[in-house]
Amino acid sequence: MTRAHDGMNSAEHAVGRREGGPQPFPDRYEAGRQLATKLSAYAGRPGVAVLALPRGGVPVAFEVARALDAPLDVFLVRKLGVPGHEELALGAIASGGVRVLNAEVVRELGIAPDVIEAVTTRETEELARRERAYRDDRPPPEVAGRTVILVDDGLATGATMRAAVAALGAEGVARLVVAVPVAAPDTCDAFRAEVDEIVCAVTPEPFYAVGFWYEDFTPTTDAEVHDLLTRAWQGTASGTEAWTPGETNERRT
Repeated sequence: MTRAHDGMNSAEHAVGRREGGPQPFPDRYEAGRQLATKLSAYAGRPGVAVLALPRGGVPVAFEVARALDAPLDVFLVRKLGVPGHEELALGAIASGGVRVLNAEVVRELGIAPDVIEAVTTRETEELARRERAYRDDRPPPEVAGRTVILVDDGLATGATMRAAVAALGAEGVARLVVAVPVAAPDTCDAFRAEVDEIVCAVTPEPFYAVGFWYEDFTPTTDAEVHDLLTRAWQGTASGTEAWTPGETNERRT
């Protein structure tokens, strides 16, 4: 999620805090460092990869990957909105040419195949633009047979994360872990039935919004995403090697 701070100032933050309750993260990087402590069981394990949902999930995931000594990459997802009602998803596309359709929505609304293809074409172009902006000419990551830790900066409704989970499910991952610094309690609980493991560092109640739980929720830029990925691929996110596309489930030596 990369929404703005919704105009919340420090006074509004203070109103929502409970005595002794969770406090907002200073920024996404510190949120990532704190989230990493909840994922320590995966540190240094072969076959573990960290995937971030751009754009806001990338700074969080960068710190997670560094702490776990795991490779970092991005997993791009674009919602396929129903024409005229774009907030309603008829499906989603993701990195690697994956498309997942919501059969119930398509059936109930009687959405014609040519409409689905038109929406898919438009969103594929935008996904490709973002792939180029973030990845240059680097191919999408190979995730089959891996333990994938999928990271975002928070979960509100979880719609984008669900699309990513569905897409990764079609990619043959061995184990899928969703990890976020903050989540709405009900959303976090719902994911327990959808993935192998869900890690929500804090689940404050009342929740309000993801941005409420960050002191600095400045939108992450394309340039920042590109910079962090470049650093990770050069091996600076972890203490050893960067993730090579097509690498097997065993860490290289």
